Amino acid sequence: MKKTLILLCILAVVFVSSGYVFGVGGGKMLTYGGGGQGKVIFDGQTHASKGLVCNDCHLSLFEMKKKALITMSDHNEGKACFSCHNGKQAFYDCGQCHRKF
Repeated sequence: MKKTLILLCILAVVFVSSGYVFGVGGGKMLTYGGGGQGKVIFDGQTHASKGLVCNDCHLSLFEMKKKALITMSDHNEGKACFSCHNGKQAFYDCGQCHRKF
């Protein structure tokens, strides 16, 4: 019984953490609406190559569920992407993420 419980706990941890590990893995990029500025491209692998992990931004800057809209007001207040992309910590160039296809 005890071994079964331990095995189930290990499997649960692996299952839950796999969502974090593989959320944007394997060179996959996520694309968001981006409004009139053009679609926003998020490349998880680029962020990972800088030493970041998902929880560096999720849970503190972003909810785990997809937010409907990030506004310019969020950016101007240093929320969301501009918490880091402020020209000091990381680049501040809208065209790096917003792309018109």
